[in-house]
Amino acid sequence: MPPAASPAPRLQVRHLQSPLAGPYSFTLAAGECIAIAGPSGSGKSLLLRMLCDLDPNTGEVLLDGAPRAGMSAPTWRAQVVYQPAEPAWWLPTAGEHFQPGQMPRVRELLPQLHLSPALLEQDISRLSTGERQRMALIRSLACHPKVLLLDEPTAALDPESVTATETLLRQETGKGLSLILVTHSATQAHTLGHRQLHMRDRMLSEDAA
Repeated sequence: MPPAASPAPRLQVRHLQSPLAGPYSFTLAAGECIAIAGPSGSGKSLLLRMLCDLDPNTGEVLLDGAPRAGMSAPTWRAQVVYQPAEPAWWLPTAGEHFQPGQMPRVRELLPQLHLSPALLEQDISRLSTGERQRMALIRSLACHPKVLLLDEPTAALDPESVTATETLLRQETGKGLSLILVTHSATQAHTLGHRQLHMRDRMLSEDAA
C-alpha cells in the first residue's frame, strides 16, 4: 500500500501582503508556536491583522488545507482568533462577553491565571490592566480556536502572572493549539516558541538575531 499522505499544516501562508507589509510565506503546524520579535513599528501587528483578515490583503491562507477565501469572515475568525495588545470590551462586565456554553471552560481557566470568578461580575473599568489582559486571553481560549494570534499578551503583567500565562500557553499548545506570538521578550520567545522569527522593515526573517 502507498504511504499515508502527510497531514496539511495547520496554517499555510502563501505570498500574504498588503500595501503596507509583506509578502509573507510560512507554515504553522498543529501544536506549534512561532514567536515573532522585532522593533516597534516593524509590522508585527500588521501581519496578525492580515492573518485574521482584518486588514485588506492579497495572497492565500489555508487552515488545515481549506482556503480562507472559501469561508465567511466570522467562520474564519472563530477558528483563527486574534487578540490585540489592547483588547476591546464592548459590554459592561467581562462575564457578559461569554456565551453560556463557554462558562465551564472559563471557570476552568480563571484559577490558572490567578483570577477570581467574582471579576466576571465587576465592571470592566474596575479591573486592572493586567486583569483585563488575562481575562482577554480567557475570552480567546473559550472560543476553542485552532490558531491563536497573540500580540504582546503579557505586556501589562507582573512576573507571577507572566509565568502563569506562559504555563497555560504551553499546556494549550501541548493539546494541539497553534500559536503565533508577538513578543518583545527574548526570554519569552525562547520559552514558548518552537521557532523564533524576526520582523524588520515589515519583512519576516528566520534569523531571530
